[in-house]
Amino acid sequence: MVTVSIPTDRLLTRDMIAKRVAADLQPGWVVNLGVGMPTLTTKYITPQQGIIFHSENGIIGLGPPPAQHEEDEDIRDAGNNLGTLIPGAALVHQADSFALARGGRLNCAVLGAFQVAANGDLANWKLPGNPAGNIGGAMDIATGANTVFAMMTHLTKNGQSKLPRTLTYPVTALSCVTKVFTDMAVISVMKSGYRLDEVAPGISVEEVEAFTDAPLAIADTLCDIET
Repeated sequence: MVTVSIPTDRLLTRDMIAKRVAADLQPGWVVNLGVGMPTLTTKYITPQQGIIFHSENGIIGLGPPPAQHEEDEDIRDAGNNLGTLIPGAALVHQADSFALARGGRLNCAVLGAFQVAANGDLANWKLPGNPAGNIGGAMDIATGANTVFAMMTHLTKNGQSKLPRTLTYPVTALSCVTKVFTDMAVISVMKSGYRLDEVAPGISVEEVEAFTDAPLAIADTLCDIET
């Protein structure tokens, strides 16, 4: 496994990644947002797109973070962050919330990840050496959503790639991820493995290849990520 580092000023911020993810969400989709970075995606959607964000704790119609002094302590997402409700939103029992995932009603899930393998296997609930982990609803959502996007940094804090050929962390779901959005690149998961579609401005293809622990095909339409 390659251990590397790269200056942070050349990497996308969490908000930049969220903005890029939002650009791939289709009008009218029902989209689950996982805990952490995925919740930032609500900031980059307009009401005209008709996208309905789902939070596993029972919110159907999660809105962007509240403005200062407009917080409602009773409206929180699955990560316990303060949120808002869009017009027409519903608050439902958690069992009904998970019925959407298990019943195939989620067009997309945007999930954080510890690793995504070259075949789309996802690891996002437990790190090696952690006796407990935190599975939450990730297994149901990752297997039930029609499309799964993974959002994460490209490297661990120790400089190790989060994009291995095969997972070395405990598995959440098999062959579920279709696209990975990192602070360095946008990578599609194809039947043949990873395909590099876009790179962050200032990051070279060679760097992404060096920081990815599996073969990386290059898309014919390769371009820079719009920031």
